Amino acid sequence: MTMIIGMAGKGGTGKTTLAGLAVRYLAKIGKVPILAVDADSNANLADVLGMTYEHTLSEAREEMKSSGGNVSITKDTLIELRTQEAIVEGDDYDLVVMGQPEGSGCYCAANSILAAVLEKTLKNYPYQVIDNEAGMEHISRLTARYMDIFFVVSDASRRGLVAALRIWKLVDELKIRIKHKYLIVNRLRGDLLPEVREIIEREKMDLAGVIPDDEIIYNADQSGSPTAFLTEESRAVKAVQGIFEKTLVED
Repeated sequence: MTMIIGMAGKGGTGKTTLAGLAVRYLAKIGKVPILAVDADSNANLADVLGMTYEHTLSEAREEMKSSGGNVSITKDTLIELRTQEAIVEGDDYDLVVMGQPEGSGCYCAANSILAAVLEKTLKNYPYQVIDNEAGMEHISRLTARYMDIFFVVSDASRRGLVAALRIWKLVDELKIRIKHKYLIVNRLRGDLLPEVREIIEREKMDLAGVIPDDEIIYNADQSGSPTAFLTEESRAVKAVQGIFEKTLVED
């Protein structure tokens, strides 16, 4: 069975770095091969993992839609070929980038074929890490309608927690079945504010852990270094590993 791990959070919370660290953690403990899926239209997971990509799945969808949108064996083959071209291969993990969201017009036929091809492709990977954008409608249509573990990433502010709560509830509205759902509070300076704790407790959000603000990660981001390769000399990376040791386990 495939273990699917999802990350979501509004921009600037550090969720993509955490997704990259999840990939690296799974590889470190021998949970391979892994498929890293960048489902954020503002794709940055490749940078975090130190990888490069040339093609996205949205290109395959657009190519098929522009050809008329009728389902045929030729178009099935085209989508499958383009999907394989979009997968960037690594040693312990591969990467695929979803790309831009749908434009104008109907994408029903293209999405139907792409979803079928993805379902077959994803079965080749016993572990998947999906870096979602805050609104996850397209990922629910194209890839996972089930996740084993889902992390909602927030900063330490009250406003950030309110945004995280919207994402927390969105997965229910999208009818994505989730086995375990956790909150991670990132970039914490000092202690959690009482009003932030009150939201977490009132809404029964399962807090997996907090991650301290860390200059090492900030400097790596500024220099464009792959943050997934940072070691435990970073306080944040050490905290992240502790969270994953508690949560990324199979029953």
